[in-house]
Amino acid sequence: MDAIAERLRAELAAAGYTVDGVAERLGAQANNALARNETTLAYRETASGDPIDTMIRLFLLQRSVPEATVSKAFPQTSEKLLALGIITAEGDEVRAAVDIRPYAEDERQWWVVADLTPGLDGRREPMRPDYVLGIAPASLSLVKLTVPIKAEKALDIGTGCGIQALHLTDRVNHIVATDVNKRALQLTQWTAALNGIELDLREGSLYEPVNTERFDLIVSNPPYVIAPPSDGRLTYRETGFAGDAVVEQLVRRAPTHLTEGGWCQLLANWTCIRGQDWRERIADWTGDRAAWTVQREQLDPAEYVELWLRDAGLHGRPEYTSRYDAWLRWLEDQQVEAIGMGWINLRNLPGTLDAEEWPYEIEQPIGPHVLDRFERREGLPDDLTGLHLTVAEDVVQETAGQPGAEDPATIVLRRQRGMRRAEHADTVLAGFVGACDGDLSVGQILDALGSLLERDDVHADYLPKIRNLVVEGFLDY
Repeated sequence: MDAIAERLRAELAAAGYTVDGVAERLGAQANNALARNETTLAYRETASGDPIDTMIRLFLLQRSVPEATVSKAFPQTSEKLLALGIITAEGDEVRAAVDIRPYAEDERQWWVVADLTPGLDGRREPMRPDYVLGIAPASLSLVKLTVPIKAEKALDIGTGCGIQALHLTDRVNHIVATDVNKRALQLTQWTAALNGIELDLREGSLYEPVNTERFDLIVSNPPYVIAPPSDGRLTYRETGFAGDAVVEQLVRRAPTHLTEGGWCQLLANWTCIRGQDWRERIADWTGDRAAWTVQREQLDPAEYVELWLRDAGLHGRPEYTSRYDAWLRWLEDQQVEAIGMGWINLRNLPGTLDAEEWPYEIEQPIGPHVLDRFERREGLPDDLTGLHLTVAEDVVQETAGQPGAEDPATIVLRRQRGMRRAEHADTVLAGFVGACDGDLSVGQILDALGSLLERDDVHADYLPKIRNLVVEGFLDY
């Protein structure tokens, strides 16, 4: 496979079948339409028969192409691609059986092998149970969430088409990628070979394939969809686990597979059970480890069912309403009043869980901020009074009030980076932040404010707020 992949890689590169090459060939209007799963304009722009046109029509547009044209585009590999089942022949025409898609991030160029994108041009197509999803918003969210550390060994659980593993190759020496789906492992193997990288691929569920091994980094975009048991389950998004148990097991068992200080980061859905606080449930999973969970969105059961039935291509099909009703009844039986959607970061160090709702816009990639926030929490001393703090460069102060008023009615400190948080401050806290130029210590500034205001409670009242501002990056030390 490696020799074939090397020749195929050379053919793709020679044709200019890259992200920039495709965008230039199609033009802005056709490229944007293709991003909306509309292929007509792109088909018009690819009529020359050049190799790049053939590749676009085969893989991105899923159109039939004359066999002679395919042989011209892939002079060294066309017969091998047929033998491997990457393309299939129908008389004198050839069609793609899988998707080979150019992908780029920063200065890196790759090709990703996955199953063909469903739903082009409005077609409604139920997916095969072992469908392998390609580059999707969720997988890219995990890429951007991952902390930018150098590591000796990393584990990608539920690798799918291998997109997480691709992003780890330039900073991890050994990558183990697992999946319960044999087809996913096959397509990931092709992705790895096509890009000239080495992956340790293993079949199995959760941590079974790695036994007692430990890793510096574990990432997972698991099949987290909370759905009733069904023969029509889609492997890439659903499991046989009850409720959110697959996420719970990933989190609970992570510390036994992490090195000291190692990281586990995953996208997740979790059930919000009637009468229970979702934060307490996740705190039970993370135990005595340092963790940070962010709920980016919460859906009611009906919204959730509709979302995933559409994702499966069932909207408008005869079985839609019966599946909808059965799924909704199942959630009602589980006492689920909502489903949370977000991410969980766990570091294998002693600590507690921070859990919050944050549906607002954030900086991307967020991974560097995740790393910084954990390090701030871990590095802060119990006694802050000796620290010399400075205001982060991206912090701005916003005030509002009546014209001519002695003091503003509201003061907001706002960060432009990271989570882009906004913290309300009173005049004392705002005055403290304004004095943080690194010259005076925290204790000296608070003493001065207390003397000025004739208050003896300034330390007790404001040290917790100052700690929060440091952890959230408003103040540097």
